Amino acid sequence: MTEMINVKKQLPFDEILIREYLLDNPDFFTRYPELLLAMRIPHAQRGAVSLVERQQEMLRSRVRQLEEEITSLMGMATRNEMIYMFNTRLSLKLLECEDLGELRQALSEGLKTQFQFSHVRLITVHDIDSELSRIWSKRLSQGYYFGRLTTAESKRLFGCEVGSVALSRLSDQCGQVIFAIASQNAMHFHPEMDNLLLDQLKQLIDHLLPKL
Repeated sequence: MTEMINVKKQLPFDEILIREYLLDNPDFFTRYPELLLAMRIPHAQRGAVSLVERQQEMLRSRVRQLEEEITSLMGMATRNEMIYMFNTRLSLKLLECEDLGELRQALSEGLKTQFQFSHVRLITVHDIDSELSRIWSKRLSQGYYFGRLTTAESKRLFGCEVGSVALSRLSDQCGQVIFAIASQNAMHFHPEMDNLLLDQLKQLIDHLLPKL
């Protein structure tokens, strides 16, 4: 009995060779169109379907996938254009600032108006301030931090609890300064997001701050 089962399991052809042959000869079913309708393929929802139906389904699925990718790319391009236009307008305002107070105000008003952020701050870290020093060395060990803070950290940076934050170290020429943005939305800033907006603003502030 065992020998009979083993014989049944042995295929009289090499599947790999057939696969390679069909890949090398994509016109095979053109020459034998009757095979397209005769072949049946298992389908999870519809039972057995013809090879043509299966191919059409796969093509429709691929089209949907491509449409989603195009929509995503268009959304990303629109977002990047919006960030570029906003940064251009804000950069011109920041370049007109004559002192640190004006720069803080222009930066805060611009970001709050455009993105509805709740807080925008430039915070100088002093060595004697243990809480700020801890944020500087721990949260900002990589230069940037996106996400949520503890209650104590939120209150130290912004004076109240916030939802999520984007933090950045300014360059050494500015001293130990944290560029801090907060949103009341706990999901707005998260570790996986890119730093395009923050990095462009940071570079401009790095350039302007030492001159004020």
